[in-house]
Amino acid sequence: MVLDYETLKFAWWLLVGILFVGFAIMDGMDMGVGTLLPFLGKSDNERRVIINTVGPHWDGNQVWFITAGGAIFAAWPAVYATAFSGFYFAMLLVLFALFLRPVGFDYRSKLDSPRWRNTWDWGLLIGSAVPVLVFGVAFGNLLQGVPFNFDNFMRPWYTGGFFELLNPFALLTGVVSLSMTVLHGAVWLAMRTDQPIADRAARAAQIAGLVFIATFALAGIWLSLGIDGFQIVNEPAHSALPNPLTKEVAIVEGAWLHNYQTYPVMLAAPIVGFTAAFLAIILVRIGRHGPAFVMSSLTQAGAIFTAGVSMFPFIMPSSTHPNFSLTIWDASSSHLTLNVMFIAAVIFVPIIVSYTAWNFYKMWRVITIAEITEQSHSAY
Repeated sequence: MVLDYETLKFAWWLLVGILFVGFAIMDGMDMGVGTLLPFLGKSDNERRVIINTVGPHWDGNQVWFITAGGAIFAAWPAVYATAFSGFYFAMLLVLFALFLRPVGFDYRSKLDSPRWRNTWDWGLLIGSAVPVLVFGVAFGNLLQGVPFNFDNFMRPWYTGGFFELLNPFALLTGVVSLSMTVLHGAVWLAMRTDQPIADRAARAAQIAGLVFIATFALAGIWLSLGIDGFQIVNEPAHSALPNPLTKEVAIVEGAWLHNYQTYPVMLAAPIVGFTAAFLAIILVRIGRHGPAFVMSSLTQAGAIFTAGVSMFPFIMPSSTHPNFSLTIWDASSSHLTLNVMFIAAVIFVPIIVSYTAWNFYKMWRVITIAEITEQSHSAY
């Protein structure tokens, strides 16, 4: 099976988006749980109940993050090189925060010491909340453009600084990311725990959902009225060999809304984001936790694809040298590479989804304090 080059470039934009959504749904679930851990668990046994709802799954869920990073490296090597050099300290912050998760999950309950356990509870909060916040901040900076350029040897040079990433709009998108993750984790806890944790989780989900709706709307208004977007003025054929220096790009007011005007079907992404979040709040309030979890999952998908379709076809626009901006048409790998990877993805992604679903099916149950008490030495 050999697809034409232009189709493959678009297919890999879609596949990377799906991998990000998979990461947000799967790993976002346990990151939301970790963020809520010190607040919803009022005793040690309650906190162990919360941890055990994701304990058997969190490391498998983490693979979605690794896979998404690997897909960016293989499909868009120029984006990978530019992003990891530009966001280097932000990436280190994410990695150092993630270090707390495996140690926290595996060793938190090994010592019967309140100080030890409380310390790792807050460590799990940091290891869960910080990466989510940084990912949201990164998306906010992409929408504003990243200060980078290429030298004569096509090496990317980032001319900004770490603290410049922490601008007001990016911090707002960070709150969007964190609130939708907390919503997702809270709905999961409401579905997988017994009372009184389930009631606390349901209330947390409603608060997080309202925060998400408000900040998501504010970010959209800010993006449409206060942030200039990027628009391609002239470019070679989409099937041409990748070369980010052969196009002309202009910074235009309201450009990030252009795709919605040209392709109204793209409005489905923000509509799904808002509608699903609202329905998740209603469903969790009336105790329909299963459907609420489906809606919170769709909230993740709607928010991520809203950012993606707003920027399309840009992946990483340059605020200082707009013509050097990276798009799906000129930052992709070779035709052969994309085709081989596409075949592998078509074969293996359904397999991964299938055994992940089987894993959750076999381990599905409501976690109770009685179970933790009976299995004190084997539970997380």
